[in-house]
Amino acid sequence: MTLGRTAVVLGGSTAGLCAAGALAPYFDQVVVLERDELPAAAEHRRGVPQSKHPHFLLNSGRRAIGALFPGFEDELIAAGGLHLMPSLDAAYLDGEGWSARKRGAMTMIYGSRILIERVLRDAVRVLPNTTIREGVSVHGLTTRDGAVTGVGLSTSAGEEHLEADLVVDAMGRGSSVSGWLVAAGWPEPEVRTLDAKVTYTSRWYELPSPAERPASWWWQHLVIMPTPDKGEHPAEHEFLVNFFPIEGNRVIACMGSWGIDMPRTTEAFVESARRVRTPLFAAAMDRCSPTSEVHLTRSTGNKWRRYDRLSTPGLVFVGDSICAFNPFYAQGISSAAMSALLLREHLSRAQRLDAEFYTRFLVAQRKSLTVPWSLAMARDQGYECAVGTEKVPEWWRRVLAAMSGPAFSLIVGAAREYEVVDEHFAKVFNMDESLGEMMRNPRVIAALVRYRIRTALGRQRIPFGFDPQAEPPATDYSPDGAAATVAAR
Repeated sequence: MTLGRTAVVLGGSTAGLCAAGALAPYFDQVVVLERDELPAAAEHRRGVPQSKHPHFLLNSGRRAIGALFPGFEDELIAAGGLHLMPSLDAAYLDGEGWSARKRGAMTMIYGSRILIERVLRDAVRVLPNTTIREGVSVHGLTTRDGAVTGVGLSTSAGEEHLEADLVVDAMGRGSSVSGWLVAAGWPEPEVRTLDAKVTYTSRWYELPSPAERPASWWWQHLVIMPTPDKGEHPAEHEFLVNFFPIEGNRVIACMGSWGIDMPRTTEAFVESARRVRTPLFAAAMDRCSPTSEVHLTRSTGNKWRRYDRLSTPGLVFVGDSICAFNPFYAQGISSAAMSALLLREHLSRAQRLDAEFYTRFLVAQRKSLTVPWSLAMARDQGYECAVGTEKVPEWWRRVLAAMSGPAFSLIVGAAREYEVVDEHFAKVFNMDESLGEMMRNPRVIAALVRYRIRTALGRQRIPFGFDPQAEPPATDYSPDGAAATVAAR
């Protein structure tokens, strides 16, 4: 049974493609409208400038996309995506030094944003009732009796009106839909914001062949967290740094910060890399061949348009068009995919697209978005440079700033020692569980207390804090690994 003749998706990026997969079983035809001309291969395009930076595909998003497009994960890996276990395959510098290497509860698929989109486009293009129309500019909504009934658009052939039983806004942070609704008589939606002045800059590199890599390169991913040191140090010690592996024997070297000017030129990028708090980052870059210029992004604020407080029959929202996050927390793609899957679940239970359908979906979506939003707020509200409606009083900001770093280090440390903390922290990181749910778990609390006591007594089972000026240790400290040194790949 279909719920209507035509569904229209505004935007052909990851959010729009996931929405198309959700809609296809329930409408005679699904039309995706995209402003860009889409490449056949995994290539950058104007409409997705952030594709030049690292993108994590969290497990929650990976499962949601897999539910919408069965076989997606296999296709992504076949196209070059890397299935890794971060705790074993990544060198992680946190606190005073390198963390121990061990097996953990979390695995991830690494790949570029352009590869993820290409695999998704291929999956959408084989849907028999779905069309991607490229080179289309949408310039407004059509409405009737308080409901959205279609869109106005323009192509090289001229102006056009497209009737729709359902419109999905997947146009991202810069979506004009809220303005179109106001022009059509709806009230302006409440917008919650918090901009912690995050800026990040990236450059792409080709790795040396496996035979040419140093014997010490057991790792495939480098992560360098900001220093906890409150004394004098270079600004680069405050950077969050990634040497992020992607398909095609390539990496993305990325440096980001909260409220600090970032390098914009290749020369400044290389100079800054030499001042981060471990020499390994710059040394790794030196062994690689650069394949791009430096790419910088500053549009990183958290922004939640509260459409759940409006009545917009005929219109729903997925991705950054409704809730955009600080990209440091890697929530965007996964949150969009989860909203699309939630939409499909509500469509599967609907008899018709009435007011009750939209109310139920928006309420459920609000609950889903609360989890990643709360995680973003928990960190970004602690920064003095943050501005927006969610900025907290100075006394509370100071409390958050003082507590968030030590609390994070406590959880990460306990996850090294206790499987229950590792499992639940992986769920929180992957948006499968809220931080509040984790911290209400008695077994987690007991493990955190035990870890704090053992740390005070110097009785940790797994060492940590290895010298950041030295190479990260290759030893596998997994409980059943007998601290065996693993040969470099």
